[in-house]
Amino acid sequence: MFAGRASAAGAAGPSAGGKFSVEELYGFTKKPKVKRGTCGRQERSNGRKEAKEETQLASQILESARRLMERRRLEIYLKECDVTMEQSSMPYRNLGKSGLRVSCLGLGTWVTFGSQISDEMAESVMTVAYDSGVNLFDTAEVYASGRAEKTLGNILKKKGWRRSSYVVTTKIYWGGQAETERGLSRKHIIEGLRGSLSRLQLDYVDIVFANRSDVNAPMEEIVRAMTFVIDQGLAMYWGTSRWNVVEIMEAYSIARQFNLVPPVCEQAEYHYFQRDKVELHLPELYHKIGVGAMTWSPLACGLLTGKYNEGVPQSSRAAIKGYSWLQERLHSDEGKKQLSKIRELHLLADRLNCTAAQLAIAWCLRSEGVSSVLLGVSNTEQLLENLGSLRVLTQLTPPLIGEMDALLGNKPRNAKKE
Repeated sequence: MFAGRASAAGAAGPSAGGKFSVEELYGFTKKPKVKRGTCGRQERSNGRKEAKEETQLASQILESARRLMERRRLEIYLKECDVTMEQSSMPYRNLGKSGLRVSCLGLGTWVTFGSQISDEMAESVMTVAYDSGVNLFDTAEVYASGRAEKTLGNILKKKGWRRSSYVVTTKIYWGGQAETERGLSRKHIIEGLRGSLSRLQLDYVDIVFANRSDVNAPMEEIVRAMTFVIDQGLAMYWGTSRWNVVEIMEAYSIARQFNLVPPVCEQAEYHYFQRDKVELHLPELYHKIGVGAMTWSPLACGLLTGKYNEGVPQSSRAAIKGYSWLQERLHSDEGKKQLSKIRELHLLADRLNCTAAQLAIAWCLRSEGVSSVLLGVSNTEQLLENLGSLRVLTQLTPPLIGEMDALLGNKPRNAKKE
């Protein structure tokens, strides 16, 4: 907060005795006095010039002191109100048509927290994210068998951030091995959410997601259970994840019919090679019933970064046990075609002076109805690189998007409009 003042004083250095002079404190260099003679026009002229310079210097010092005192008073006042003067460049968007404001880039914990990275690295990543304006943290009861929620909860408790300053979301479906510990029955929605809150060490989550649809649970039961946990103060909103538009519309219709709480958001996979749902179907839902989109996997599990162009690195996600499906995808004919297109997109990123990851994330953010894009990172360097996508967003002009669509060759077509 005091970077300007500290740098000015530090640059000059303390005077004798360890104290700063007025000139040193405010960064001014006072010219040494010249001895005046008892006679002569030159001496009188120099004297008037010195007096003028001293007057100007004094005026500058007073003005600087006044501004510094005003800033100091404001800082003290804001500190008492628990508000910081630092302004974040992170854009915020409404979650669908709800009033909840979320950072357009959120931090996900899938694969990483409680599994791929250490708790110390997870804390570093969260700290950098929060300091950069990220206010959305997403997890699920199934991530690392609950360890992701525990790690996230421990970090939040340790950091002591104001609960009102961030948004936590979790997802319910896969809670355990027993038949009653999975699915979207009223029993598991309520018990599963309470289990998540216990691991997160929170009184409530901001959004609870139904982490896929459940053919065994009646839709009315799901909507009533979600309304119940909201009425009980265990969640603020509820949403869906990997639901199709028909299921979302059914949930909305039941909520309206019985005066229950409708979903506000759908979590969907979205990247260069997964476009139809987010670009065709969800915008229609957004305009009709206000459901927003929170998207995940903007880099297609790292595929779009180019790390797999020459094979599968040992430190990559595809090399982790349980992700053999990702290797199979890379080695398939379709995967090879995608890698070829990714190489061309890298050249486009070079033209824009950004990385392939930044271009891919910015491309996701430009889509209508997308409230937030969830990032999955394993270190702070990746996070900072991904946050740089915000600068690229302004460069995505319609001609450039058209060029990318032509390169990808998979732009969704709206049959109704055509």
